[in-house]
Amino acid sequence: MSDNNERAVILIVDDTADNITLLTYLLGNHYKNKVATNGHKALEIAFKDPPDLILLDIMMPGMDGYTVCRELKANPITRDVPVIFLTARTQEDDETRGFELGAVDYITKPISPPILMARVHTHIALQQARKTLAQHNVALENLVEVRTRQLAGLQDSLIKAMASMAETRDNETGQHIRRTQLYMYSLAKQLQKDPRYSDYLNERMITMIYKSAPLHDIGKVGVPDRILLKPGKLTPEEFEEIKKHTIYGRDTIIAAERELETPEAFLAIARDIAYSHHEKWDGSGYPQGLRGEDIPLPARMMAVADVYDALISKRVYKDAMTHDQAAGIILEGKGTHFCPEILDAFEAISEEFRQIAIDHKDDYES
Repeated sequence: MSDNNERAVILIVDDTADNITLLTYLLGNHYKNKVATNGHKALEIAFKDPPDLILLDIMMPGMDGYTVCRELKANPITRDVPVIFLTARTQEDDETRGFELGAVDYITKPISPPILMARVHTHIALQQARKTLAQHNVALENLVEVRTRQLAGLQDSLIKAMASMAETRDNETGQHIRRTQLYMYSLAKQLQKDPRYSDYLNERMITMIYKSAPLHDIGKVGVPDRILLKPGKLTPEEFEEIKKHTIYGRDTIIAAERELETPEAFLAIARDIAYSHHEKWDGSGYPQGLRGEDIPLPARMMAVADVYDALISKRVYKDAMTHDQAAGIILEGKGTHFCPEILDAFEAISEEFRQIAIDHKDDYES
């Protein structure tokens, strides 16, 4: 098909030599012409190199114009090429049939040169406009895709930077962030197999949970160093203060949401995780004392991921546990600390947790 800087190509399909001579004479000064004297030849030419417009006679021996048009519209290569029927038929039913097959216009014989030229010009202009619009749409889609990837990358970087700020103050590492993300992803994929959670845990939701997981302890930035970094046992008053990191985290994310003109769904999930990942299934957690399914599912999942990682990680005030020790303690909390269905998923994929911990161990363990 020609581009906008070349003469448009018109395929003339007619079995009568006089008609072909007239049409090529009228159109030759303005367009590049190709000629076919039967339907089979017309399809061969069109499929090989689609023209910008087809002038198609209806009454031809062998394959008539209706059949040719049907074949053209059935082929993705020529589906969008405009077809103008040329015919001596003037019955309304004939025109209706032509339009139903996908023709854009109908010119009766004997041909009026001014009418022919006007209609050809109109449909060539429309075709070129459609092609230009399609090219612009492709370019725009590519631009949007590139920009979306750039924004997603920037968003992920900012999330990790914010999360790292909180983790660093708590003597934890970026590997903790990475591990908890991967634990959450593995849990989500396993829970997705459960009919009770499969609708909620679609691929988009799993991606958002994965993306929001690093912000689970963002509220630690509001806890004083003397408490957050204390190597020994916390006093009851200090523990009450450190519990407030869940509230600080929720409020920080709410503040971020207010700055956005368009709400980000992953921030709502991050808010639930930050606020509720220390709630317990039996209602004995904090900060609200939520019980059972009143605890948002992503927060219930993070409860498992966060506790597991805390147990297997070395801190100034404790040694690291083995995977089996940590898994045993977590499974003992089924129905009390942790959601039973999530622990079933954890038990099924606990080896994935073990491998994640090995693949992303802290630097001091290297």
